Order: sequence, then C-alpha cells, then structure tokens
Amino acid sequence: MKIVGDSEHFQQPFDHDENYVSRTEFKKESEDAQALGMKLIALSKTQLDKMELDEFLYDAVLKTKTIKQKTEAYRRHLQYIGKLMRGFDHEPIEATLAKVLNKNNNEAARVQIIEKLRDRLLAEGDNAIQELLNDNPQLERQKLRQLVRQANKELQKTPESKANIELFKYLRDSIED
Repeated sequence: MKIVGDSEHFQQPFDHDENYVSRTEFKKESEDAQALGMKLIALSKTQLDKMELDEFLYDAVLKTKTIKQKTEAYRRHLQYIGKLMRGFDHEPIEATLAKVLNKNNNEAARVQIIEKLRDRLLAEGDNAIQELLNDNPQLERQKLRQLVRQANKELQKTPESKANIELFKYLRDSIED
C-alpha cells in the first residue's frame, strides 16, 4: 500500500523520459516547420530546383502552387507540408534558402550596377568607354564603341532600343562580379 504523500505516487510517467516533447514544444516545432514550408512555397520553380529538396517535399511544394489560396484544401495542404517538414533537419534547408534568396538579391544589385554603367556609357561616350576598358581589359573596344554608337542612334528615334539591350547583355556577360 502506497502512502498518499509519497512522491513516487505523484510522478508522471514521462518525468524520466529524456525524449519526451511537451505538447507546447510539439506545437511550436510544427508551426516552425509550417512557416519554413511557407517560405519554400513562395519560391519560384527555378529557385526550388536549386534547393535540392527531398522528392516528396519538392512535389508537395509544387502541388501547392496549383491549389487556390484561402481554401480549406490549401490550408490542409500547408499542414501536410508542415508534417513533411517535421521529418527533416531545418538548418540545412534554411541555409540553402538563405543562399538562394541572397543570390537573387546579389543578382538584382548586379543588374542595377550594369544598367547604371550602360547609361553612363551612353551619356558620356568615349571617356566612359576608355575608363571601362582600363578597368576591364577583356572587353573589345571596337565592339563596345559600335554598340554604344548604335544604341544612341536608336534611342533618338524610339525609347526601346535593340542595341541598348545588346549593350546591356554584352556588359553583363563580359564583366565579372
């Protein structure tokens, strides 16, 4: 017979289990997994391809894009993705996600820099071309001058210029980061 004041009598069965996860912790982990899944859903298909996700998770994320938002099916599918995410270590996925998103930010910044460089070449002409060639000797002087001259001619006629686009592509492909 046990005494009512005995401490063993009041212990819960999980007090000695080191692997026990409380209900609150489980909900928190589930919400974190679902939030990470939401970040994956926001990515484009090409960005998802770079993520190197598990086949089931990848398919589930792509499937989400075909379901209308703000429907019960969409909500259930998000929960399913959260359930799938619980089976994976989040740190590598978050690290890869940060790389993919940062690469896009770097690419956007690089595009802006090249656009400014192109605009400067079109405005200043030979002086800007010479400075650019001093910094980037791999560029072809004749081709660069020809593209700048052609872009300036076309821009006088219409705001959209094929040579302007070609100049941008040449600069983007020829100049290293």
